[in-house]
Amino acid sequence: MPYLQLAIPCTEAEQPRVERALEDVGALAVTLQDAHLDAADEQAIFEPGVGEIPLWREMTLTALFDADTDALVLLAALEAFDPGLDWTQARFEKVEDQDWERAWLDQFQPMRFGARTWIVPWNHDLPDDAKADEAAIVRLDPGLAFGSGTHPTTALCLEWLDGLELEGKAVIDYGCGSGVLAIAALKLGAACAFGIDNDPQALTATRDNAARNGAADKLQVCLPSELPSDVLADVFVANILAGPLGELAPRFASLCKPGAPFALSGILAGQEDELLDRYRDCGFANLRVTGRDGWVRIDGVRH
Repeated sequence: MPYLQLAIPCTEAEQPRVERALEDVGALAVTLQDAHLDAADEQAIFEPGVGEIPLWREMTLTALFDADTDALVLLAALEAFDPGLDWTQARFEKVEDQDWERAWLDQFQPMRFGARTWIVPWNHDLPDDAKADEAAIVRLDPGLAFGSGTHPTTALCLEWLDGLELEGKAVIDYGCGSGVLAIAALKLGAACAFGIDNDPQALTATRDNAARNGAADKLQVCLPSELPSDVLADVFVANILAGPLGELAPRFASLCKPGAPFALSGILAGQEDELLDRYRDCGFANLRVTGRDGWVRIDGVRH
């Protein structure tokens, strides 16, 4: 079945009003897209905090309506609902029906990190290179939480984990998001893992992905306040943001066994110097910086 599609640009401040108006006049679906998706000034969206919905400063809202909807009547209804918005920039076109969820998921292809680690969408066939016995396959639902492997910070952490000897180790993934790092560590031989996040949705996503990968019995997920006091990491990884990484340095030091490898990411290039000083002061050594696409990873060992 075809649809009438309406696309209108708006700012972050206008977005709630525009979306509310579109829904009020009968939109079947509303999607948001960066207005500068193909431009040099594309704005990055960072991992949100609890309850936050990150948006671009400028975006395009696209709404679908029944194909027989009269565009002029629809425009008049929108102007009547919220005359304070500029509806003259709305553009209409007829679009054919398709499996929208399938089209979105098809963007996510199997990805390889390091020598053995593969991130594969849950409903995608394994590529031939991932069928070897030594491959560590992580199946993910790309729609749940942050961390599908597509972001440079996740990729940097996955490659670091892939290069470690994890057999029999206990791993802490602080800020677990989708659980991809903890699950990858288990697939790479870790004996157990702890996924910690302050967002209940992330904990749900981690549990779901762990079950999908047959790792639920080895992965414990919890809020930071719920982590057992006797848990210490043989290997520690945190992919969050530079501010929390700085604040949590003493806490992270207390969670690592002496000599434990650790890695931090979610750090924009240029933010690493302050963090390097902070972590040296908190008892971490052999610090190295690895960059990719404007982001960096810091790794080293706990004294």
